[in-house]
Amino acid sequence: MLQRIFSAVLFAILGSVVAAQPLSTEISPIPQSKTVAKNTPLLTSWGAEVTPNNVHPEYPRPTLVRAEWLNLNGHWDWNEGTEKQEGDTQPILVPFPVESTLSGIARHTERCVYRRTFTVPKDWSKDNHIMLHFGAVDWEATVFVNGQQVGTHRGGYTPFSFDITAFVYRDTPNELVVQVFDPSQRGPQPRGRQSSTPSGIWYTASTGIWQTVWLEPIPPFHIHSLQIQADYDTGQVKILPKINATHRDLTVKIEAFDGEDSVAESYGGCDGPLLMQFEKSDIKPWTPDSPHLWHIRVMLFRGETVVDRVGSYFAFRKIETVRGASGYPVVHLNGQRLFLMGVVDQGYWPDGLYTPPSDQAHIMDIRVAKAMGFNVIRKYQKIESERWYALADQMGILVWQDIPSGDNRSPEAQQLFRAELQDMVLSRLHHPSIMAWTIFNEGVGQHNTAEYVNLVRRLDSARLITGAGGWTDSGIGDFNVSHKFPGPEMPVVDVNRAAIIGLFGGLEFTPPIEHRWSTETWGHRRISDIDNLARSYEQMHEELRRLIQTKGLAGAFYHQLTDVESECTGFLFYDRHRLKVSAETLEDLNRETIKIGSE
Repeated sequence: MLQRIFSAVLFAILGSVVAAQPLSTEISPIPQSKTVAKNTPLLTSWGAEVTPNNVHPEYPRPTLVRAEWLNLNGHWDWNEGTEKQEGDTQPILVPFPVESTLSGIARHTERCVYRRTFTVPKDWSKDNHIMLHFGAVDWEATVFVNGQQVGTHRGGYTPFSFDITAFVYRDTPNELVVQVFDPSQRGPQPRGRQSSTPSGIWYTASTGIWQTVWLEPIPPFHIHSLQIQADYDTGQVKILPKINATHRDLTVKIEAFDGEDSVAESYGGCDGPLLMQFEKSDIKPWTPDSPHLWHIRVMLFRGETVVDRVGSYFAFRKIETVRGASGYPVVHLNGQRLFLMGVVDQGYWPDGLYTPPSDQAHIMDIRVAKAMGFNVIRKYQKIESERWYALADQMGILVWQDIPSGDNRSPEAQQLFRAELQDMVLSRLHHPSIMAWTIFNEGVGQHNTAEYVNLVRRLDSARLITGAGGWTDSGIGDFNVSHKFPGPEMPVVDVNRAAIIGLFGGLEFTPPIEHRWSTETWGHRRISDIDNLARSYEQMHEELRRLIQTKGLAGAFYHQLTDVESECTGFLFYDRHRLKVSAETLEDLNRETIKIGSE
């Protein structure tokens, strides 16, 4: 039963991906929406469909699936300030950040209060604990249930949970209050490209709740988390279920599935990892062209009784740098050389800012990147929800993941950065699509680079690391990364690290006014017409191929997938209504470069 539930939760999206309409370079009409109140600067087609009853209804944690849960997205009461004020509230649509159009507020504030009520479903066992989960709140969240404080969390990019069992009423409505503080660029915290005064490369802040809020009943003895290591070389899968308590009668059974077929099982106690062994000939490696995922069902027994069960997944894939025939390190995926032809994705939406209007919007962005022939997305200065990475896992796109940073000038700021960096890495260990971490980007907040490279290496040995990309090279990590606009320009050759062009391009083609965020636009080089844009991109590929063949270039990332606010350098308009260059043209160029760089 759980396997069917898990498959329905995570993989039902496959049909919508396959059935998606062909990509268009024609301008679509601007959608109209009766659900969005005031001053809509720009609206996606998905944003036009958002209502309080359909806002992000999907299960939010695809790496640890349970059958029972309660979505708390939708309309909450909201007011500016530090305390709940009954007479001065407005409705806000959660989980869209305060500044977004879809939230219904669409203005910046540093302090605000959310409030709603909820009722525990009657069919939830009274023996179960009640967990309150937040996908992400930017930046500091203090949570109250029925007037009692249950906890505080700091960190705008990481999930957090509270056991609220002792605070809830089972048979009557409960009051949930969340106090939020987000100083944006005035504060010491990691914030990526957010600003309360956006301009240029600094974009509109995303304050408050920006990922799904939900309740979950869990049994007194339960599986808290899973650590999964699938070794591509040996075929061994090591799974460590973390149980919330010890008891001599607790045991675990794990079953692995290839599609609907059960292919492996493991039994054992709760004091160590359980092992499953696959024959090398049976391994189906995960690649962008064939993103094979194995499902698992984990059951916790107390004696002969199943007391908890969860679903998850894993993949066999190995990412490494290997010295190539040219003498320079190159990237290998599953033992085969792979040139990284990537596109930068900042993860912004004109109507939802940090939050996409829907799951379908996220699916389309990944689908567009793949249709254009890219094999990797650089998620630039933002951590996405777990669902986005699960989509990348399922649809088959590698992810080069940045760690969002702040200025990191004070000891407090550096302490906050270190703590959230650890949480960000640990919260995304599960996803085979993530191939690399960038700790510092273009010198922003850079400090103690070697220390952080070593820290991330200890936390995550299955991925590669850029210590610092773009400006201040630290001389350590797996990559030497250059940024040059429009470029492309080769980084200084380093015989011990793979050479990556972390950013190039930035060509501006200005959309019609009705598809722009603002009347003012900018880019690193303005292109007057579509034909020139396509020719310029083709010329850049000619240079990339020369650098591959003469300098051992291992990868390059074009800036960028979509326009972002006034920065009109994307392949897609910011509202996603049009591709500036046909996907077929881009695919031919990208795939030929990948072929040359992978030989």
